[in-house]
Amino acid sequence: MPETLTNPPLTAADRCDRCGAGARVRALLPGGGELLFCGHHANEHEERLREVKATIVADERAAV
Repeated sequence: MPETLTNPPLTAADRCDRCGAGARVRALLPGGGELLFCGHHANEHEERLREVKATIVADERAAV
């Protein structure tokens, strides 16, 4: 799927919202907004993201 302006690829400038490490996951929330997580925090919060029906639009955990 090609990247769009609403779903840009993760870059080195994207930082985890929890700890400031490099972001590896971008999650879009159903009510709007996005969350960025490093691999550790993405794993920690993955179940809750599913519960709130967040959409994972970028997942680069395997690329590390």
